[in-house]
Amino acid sequence: MVMMKTDTSFLVWLVQLDWRKGKVNPFMSSIRAKLKPRPMPLNVFQDIDGLPRIILTEPTGSSAEVLLYGGQVVSWKNERKEELLFMSSKANWKQSKAIRGGISVCFPQFENIIAQEQQGSVRNRLWSLDRDPSPLPPSDNQSSVDLILKSAGFDLRTRAYSFEFRLRISLSAGKLILIPRVRNTDNKAVSFTLSISNYLSVSDISEVRVEGLETLDYFDNLMNRSRFTEQADAITFDDQMDRVYLHTPKKIAIIDHEKKRTFVLQKNAMPDAVVWNPGCKKAKALPDLGDDDYKFMICVDSAAIETPIVLKPFEEWKGYQELSTVSSSYCSGQLDPSKVLYGFHSPP
Repeated sequence: MVMMKTDTSFLVWLVQLDWRKGKVNPFMSSIRAKLKPRPMPLNVFQDIDGLPRIILTEPTGSSAEVLLYGGQVVSWKNERKEELLFMSSKANWKQSKAIRGGISVCFPQFENIIAQEQQGSVRNRLWSLDRDPSPLPPSDNQSSVDLILKSAGFDLRTRAYSFEFRLRISLSAGKLILIPRVRNTDNKAVSFTLSISNYLSVSDISEVRVEGLETLDYFDNLMNRSRFTEQADAITFDDQMDRVYLHTPKKIAIIDHEKKRTFVLQKNAMPDAVVWNPGCKKAKALPDLGDDDYKFMICVDSAAIETPIVLKPFEEWKGYQELSTVSSSYCSGQLDPSKVLYGFHSPP
């Protein structure tokens, strides 16, 4: 008498055998269903402002908070419970208004970063949980959430096309990943620009330098979008800045000298980068920003601005952004590029 093996490898072999024969075995289908990990329920609750909020956690203790309103990340804390994102002390939490701070998507157009109402309608809309995020691989619902926003009447009137915008937000030890996907659901070609706006928390803007954008061309929004070439060996801040750097590398380092911490921004399919800080004078003129808030924030965005993305009917675009933090120190006034700009694997 031959005993049938019941270990996992044998079940996998049976599945592969059925697949090669082009068959669907009801027994094996039930086995696969039992072996498939069951998704964990998302931690969703209503905050005091009535906004649906999702809490992501992971084993080392870091966390992130995501609003369905705007599909916006409003908090990212490391394992020591230190907040890594900046949120304005005068942020408007009422629906129909953009919330200044955190991480948000600007789509289907990107204008001057100061004029937030011009940055695209998706910032002011209520997103939904995406129950079918294919073709992305399955996610652990404890540390990932998939959101979707489908075009409605307001988009069709203002942009005259229809789309589906999917966004996966994933948290892991020391990393926060955003994967945006835009699908053209219209019967004609469409074009758009976009950015992922990252408000990062820093000790003091005067102690911050951005590396990885040296020698690149940029548009200066403070000088009527005039084009210049970066001459400095790193970007530092002593006044207002609003620039769009072009054809940027996949990795950018934002170094906070006082905190001895470096944010590493890795991106794909978004060739441009926005660097913004309002400075003292402009901060006082913005109604949703505290007078001194500019000192404790910097915006470095992943973007596609100079050349709009064009999608054929039912074509899809996918981007990638990864934010991580590493301890850092200065060496001859600069971070060792081999440890940050070139010391990590490229994003997919």
